[in-house]
Parts: sequence; structure tokens; C-alpha cells
Amino acid sequence: MSERRDQRSLFGEILDWMLAPLLLLWPMSLVVTGLVANEIAAQPYDRALGEMANLVARQVIIEPARPLGGPVRVRVAELAALDLLRTDDVDQIYFQILGARGELIAGDRDLPVPEEGTRSPALLFRDGFMREERVRVAYQWVPIPGVPDKPGVLVQAAETLEKRSRLATEIVKGVILPQFIVLPLAVLLVWSALSRGLSPLKKLQLRIRRRDSSDLSPIDETDAPEEVAPLVGAFNDLLGRLDQSIAAQKHFLADAAHQLKTPLAGLRTQAELATREFDAGQRDPVELKKTLEQIALSSERAAHSVNQLLAMARAEDREMAMRRQAVDLAVIVRDVVRDFVPKAMDKRIDLGYEGAEPGAGAQMTGQPVLLGELVRNLIDNALQYTPAGGVVTARVVVDPFGQVVVLQVEDSGPGIAPSEREQVFKPFYRTLGTGVDGTGLGLAIVQEIAANHEAEVSVSEATQRHSHPGAGPGALFTVRFPRQGQAG
Repeated sequence: MSERRDQRSLFGEILDWMLAPLLLLWPMSLVVTGLVANEIAAQPYDRALGEMANLVARQVIIEPARPLGGPVRVRVAELAALDLLRTDDVDQIYFQILGARGELIAGDRDLPVPEEGTRSPALLFRDGFMREERVRVAYQWVPIPGVPDKPGVLVQAAETLEKRSRLATEIVKGVILPQFIVLPLAVLLVWSALSRGLSPLKKLQLRIRRRDSSDLSPIDETDAPEEVAPLVGAFNDLLGRLDQSIAAQKHFLADAAHQLKTPLAGLRTQAELATREFDAGQRDPVELKKTLEQIALSSERAAHSVNQLLAMARAEDREMAMRRQAVDLAVIVRDVVRDFVPKAMDKRIDLGYEGAEPGAGAQMTGQPVLLGELVRNLIDNALQYTPAGGVVTARVVVDPFGQVVVLQVEDSGPGIAPSEREQVFKPFYRTLGTGVDGTGLGLAIVQEIAANHEAEVSVSEATQRHSHPGAGPGALFTVRFPRQGQAG
């Protein structure tokens, strides 16, 4: 037995799909906010660091070579002023001045020099490390006047990143903290909006629950939301089909009760008559035998009606009809013909089978019990309407193209008028003027079982003519079964 699937909540599904992106984007927004905050925090401190580097560069004095072509002398105008740059309550400040040959003129020797590249006099920035601590460095090359082909003087100013980090943290806090208030509020608003949006569904549910079990009238689609209107329309269609089904069942039960009432009333009447005759002292064996024969006939009619009603119920059982398997129609028809031979002999009717032999291509997919019931009702119907001395033939014909398997039951009875050939398949319908006693369910059962097997049923005049007394045009019932089907 398969496990029952967990019931899904539409409210939960929509809430998940609305909140999941929000909860996924929120951590991404934290990362983006952090990056933007660092960029914003770096800008003012870069400007201040650049001004510091320019201040250091302005303290550099380059004296021309004397004599011409000799070494250039570089010195610092006010070294004490540069030491004042190191005063900072938060970060460590470093500066460095290197001569054209890389010699230290002033400042911190440990401050790393930039990588080899274009020595532009423009102010540049880079990230680096000073004594294993991250620093931001502003640097520029001060050219030597009159000697453009020689390396200039390198001026660098650097500071640690504590102030920048604090400012970035404050920016992140200023952006993120309001989100801790906005996010729960957004969830609450989404929850409230969903509850309000789905409230028409709850009202519709209450309207359906409050309905009486006998009320199968359509639900007003105008009161339902536009998105739910197709569902309400489909439900109304189901209600309509259910109403028709219940009406058909009530009609069937009424007709069934009427059909059973006649043989049961006759049975009761004959039993009461026999009782009165016995109490009156009438013990004539001949009369008593007649009464008992009438009781037996009424009992047989009642039993036949009950069997037909049960067969009709089986034919309408969709679950049973779906339990299909591979069957040989020739085997089923031959077995049913064999079962009816005693009845045919009692009525002096020539009952026979012709056509495909078992295993000769009449295989198909179907429900064997229902197929046997279909063949049984066709043959029983033919025997009922065929007079003594008549002929009833059941045959199975195999389509040479392998598309269908054809069942035919042909008799030499009075036949069916063209105007009645559609009516005979309705429950409890009987052809007038034949004098044949029956329930009128046999052909309705045939039609129902054929429909369950996607088969086509037709009736026409018999193809063979017979000259026995009472022979008529006869009737030929044809059922075409598809070879391909879904086995259950």
C-alpha cells in the first residue's frame, strides 16, 4: 500500500515563494552593502592621505649637480614638520623619501617601495603591508630638474586602516539596522496580504461545506476570484454529471423495483392460491403441479431479473473494467456457446459457433468476466427471440490487418425494425409485439461493457435467410473490439 502524500498548503506555497527570494537576497545585500561602505569610507581618507603625500613632496629640495654632471643632492626642508604628520589617535602614520639611487633620505626604511613600472609624477594609491599590518599608501615620483632620463625622488605616505574600518562599520550599521525592522514588517505585511487575498477561497469553502448533501445546484462563479473561476466551473461540471448519474440511478432503481415486482407478485399469488386450495381440501395432484410450476416460473423470472441487475452493476463498475488482461475472445465465446446448448436444445434451436479457433489470432486485452457477460447476454437475447426450429450462430472474425477482433451473434428471429435499433440498447426497453418475456437489460449490459472496452456495437438485419416456420429477417449484432488496449 503506497504511503499517503503529505497535503500541500497553497498559503504555505505562495508564502515560501514570496519570502524565499527575500531571505536569499538579504545576505547578498549585506555583502554588497559592505563593499559599498568600504568604498565610501576610503574616499575621504584617500584624499587626506594624498594631501599628506603632497605635503611631504613639497618638503623635498633637489639641488642641481655641481659641477655639471655630478651627483644630485636631495634634502628635506623641515624634517621636524614631517614628524608632526605622525600624530594620529587611531592609525599609525608612515612616510618615506628615497633618492634617485634608492637611498633613504628621510622617513621609515621598512615601508615597501612600489613595483617597477611607469614613474609618473601623478599621485597614485596602492594597498600594502607595513610590519605585517595592512596599510594604504599614497605615492608619487618627484622628477629631478634638467635630468628627465634619470629616476626621480620617491615620496610615500601611508597609514593603517582602523579609521576606514570604523567608518565602514558605521555605514553598514546605518544601512543594515533599519532592515532588521523592515524585514519582519515585510514578512508581516506579506502574511496579511496573503490571508486577505485567500479569504475568498475560505468563503467559498464555507459555502460548499454548508450545502445540504442533496443540493447539487451549480455554484455561482461570479462570487469566486477570477483565478479560481475555472476550478469552480470544473466543479460545477462535476456536480452536473453527478446529478445526472444520481438521477439515472434513481430511475434505474425504480425500473428495477418495477421489474421485480411483477414476478414476485405472481410468486406470492400462486403461493397464496396453493395454500387456499390446500386448506379447502383440494388435493388434486394435477392442479397442485400446475401451481408449483407457476411458482417455479415466477421464481425463475425473479432470479433472472436479479442476475441481470447484478450483471448491469458489474458492467458499470469502472474499477473492475480497468482490471484488464490478455484474453482469447474465441475461447470465451466457445465456452459461453457450450453453456447455452441445453437451453437451445430445449427450445429446439440450432446453436453453433464458427470463425476463429482458439489461439488463431483472436487475442485482445479485456476483462474476461465482463466479456463473458457480454457474449452471454447476446446469445441469451438471440435464443429468447428466435422461434423453435430457428438458428443462432456466434462467430469470431479476425481482422487481417490486426486492428480489431469482431464478435457477431446472428439469429433467424423476427429482427429489429430500423427505427428501434437505437432504442434496444436502453435499459428496460423491450420490442413490442414479440410476446417475449424479459427484463430489457440484456442489450443495455452489452452496450455498457462494450463502452468500457472502447468497442463499437451495431445491429443490422441478418445476412443469412432461413425457411423454418416462424423465421423472420433475423438480427445480426456486431461488436468490434480494438486489438490494442491497456492491460490493468
